[in-house]
Amino acid sequence: MPLALFALAISAFGIGTTEFIINGLLPELAADFGVTIPAAGLLVSGYALGVAVGGPPLTMLGGRLSRKTMLLALMVLFIVGNLLSALAPSYGVLMTGRFLAAFAHGAYFGVGSVVAADLVAPQKRASAIALMFTGLTLANVLGVPLGTWIGQAFGWRATFWVVVAIGVAGLIGVLALVPRQPRPSGGGLLRELATFRKAGVWLALAMTVFGFAPVFAVITFIAPIMTGVGGFSPGAVPVVMALFGVGLVAGNLIGGKLADRAVMPSIYGSVGLLTILAVVVALVSSSQIAFVVAITLFGVAAFATVPPLQTRVLDTAAGAPTLASAANIGAFNLGNAIGSFAAGLTIDAGLGYTAPAWTAALLGLVGLVVAGAAGMQARRLVPA
Repeated sequence: MPLALFALAISAFGIGTTEFIINGLLPELAADFGVTIPAAGLLVSGYALGVAVGGPPLTMLGGRLSRKTMLLALMVLFIVGNLLSALAPSYGVLMTGRFLAAFAHGAYFGVGSVVAADLVAPQKRASAIALMFTGLTLANVLGVPLGTWIGQAFGWRATFWVVVAIGVAGLIGVLALVPRQPRPSGGGLLRELATFRKAGVWLALAMTVFGFAPVFAVITFIAPIMTGVGGFSPGAVPVVMALFGVGLVAGNLIGGKLADRAVMPSIYGSVGLLTILAVVVALVSSSQIAFVVAITLFGVAAFATVPPLQTRVLDTAAGAPTLASAANIGAFNLGNAIGSFAAGLTIDAGLGYTAPAWTAALLGLVGLVVAGAAGMQARRLVPA
């Protein structure tokens, strides 16, 4: 694989760390700002909405730039957002910093997916996208557990300073290793917008929203689930999150290989498995060993969905992929927002800390229904 893919993965590592780090620091943030755990969880939903809202507009604004220049500009915005978070004197300012960093997230992975796919042969596109997303999954193995430990030991602000440093390293990696590509030609913004006339594109985006929503319904509240239901100590949270991250890495690579062979069957299988494992997590949450096994496997299923879902959007938006790719990153994060928000509502309703896992299972069922509709629509378009 080209070295440029590893450069993309470096930045993805930083972005993934800042996306997921809040999950392990909810108790500390809630205590520091004097808010409830579900209110602190809105920092996850707010970030996810920032990705969904910011990615497509930034991608359109950057349409006159080369893709490398766009990636560099997005990393600068990411660094600024995390600096603001590290210095935040209030909950509102922290949310603002998260929102700015999230704007960079959506456009970065949208543009980066197209760059990754263009660097390899067509039959290797899903694997190339998976390699870029490996940085995101490794963030859960290394960045998030380390950041959680740093936040618990030295305060949550120290965690954001570490994220700033990772962002700077990512900026240098893109500058040094990603080849400069010419600005895409052949229709520009109007052609990119025209692809949204296709029903298949919208069904692909809907698959992403509901197929990935179960992940954050569970993971946003993993710390209170572990300590409040499973009887884990707070110090065990980073360890279990690391194991979950190992599952993400494995699932991402498996999903890329399977999607190179058959995209839609990969989506059916990964979303179906994710739904089943959400039920398992709910049932075994009071048993520590079983919970650790279940949440690790949940991680495998979670990111096995990513390469096929991203590849499906590129397939349906053939010829004008950049904006659709960014929109799909927004769709992932809209799913994140829906999952974490819906799960938070169940906790506020007094249904307990196992309710997020049951919420995840329901969202997964919706994802399977949408995937079935997408498959039927695609079959109708194939000539007999």
